[in-house]
Amino acid sequence: MRRPALLAGASVVALTAIGMLLWQPAQAQSPPTTSSSTTAAAPASSSTSSTLPPAGEGIGYPDDYAAIGQQYFDTGCVSCHGQGGVGTADGPSLIGVGAAAADFMLQTGRMPLADPQGQSPSKPPAYSPQEIQALVAYVASLGEGTPIPRVDVDAADLVEGGELFRANCAACHGAAAVGGALSHGSYAPSLHSVGEVQIAEAVRVGPGQMPVFDEDTFTDEQLNSIVAYVTYLQDPADPGGFSLGRIGPVAEGYLIWVLGISVVLVFVRWITRRRTHD
Repeated sequence: MRRPALLAGASVVALTAIGMLLWQPAQAQSPPTTSSSTTAAAPASSSTSSTLPPAGEGIGYPDDYAAIGQQYFDTGCVSCHGQGGVGTADGPSLIGVGAAAADFMLQTGRMPLADPQGQSPSKPPAYSPQEIQALVAYVASLGEGTPIPRVDVDAADLVEGGELFRANCAACHGAAAVGGALSHGSYAPSLHSVGEVQIAEAVRVGPGQMPVFDEDTFTDEQLNSIVAYVTYLQDPADPGGFSLGRIGPVAEGYLIWVLGISVVLVFVRWITRRRTHD
């Protein structure tokens, strides 16, 4: 009876260790790698949508992007947002929301939304980068609003970004930016599959329950630092060894207790058995 019990205990320890080493925290509604990690740009570009070539230079659209965008809007958006973006019972008004809000929702696939009553999850975008640019141009033409931020992570301060993120973002998104639960059945999504510009857009426009952090709250330089830190969290260095899901001391303590005490117990049992045989 003793040997099966020891084997069962050893199996539990081994499976727990393997699971802890391989486990990664669930990405709250995190989509697979999609174009949301970039901006409304040509496929080879990773900078902001403002770097797109002007209309007619190799992307097959006429100069009037807003007019083209209105055609897409009237086909796929008007049923919820109303003619001219005035809003309906199923969708808010888009007048004055600006380019940043439209670009964020389209690039992260949160629009179009199948269920207008629920929280819009991140998913692969329904439109091509060029179509998104046209839709963004049309929404921006409906009224002055927040423009798409220009992000320069090369000029960012990573330490400052970490301090700002922990003070203003970690309470909802988690210290490792893996997301977390909010009130009324909502959640703060994981940031591990979000592109640099979309991170900055979310900060400036405050989608869903997220507060708006305008230039009076975070300067453009501070915004660059936050974006740089979130980007770092997407693939952080692990100089101490295995990351254990990067969820903090709970996972580390659990692993130490399970493995450490189990090893001690097995060692004590081995010693007592040797003395018994002697």
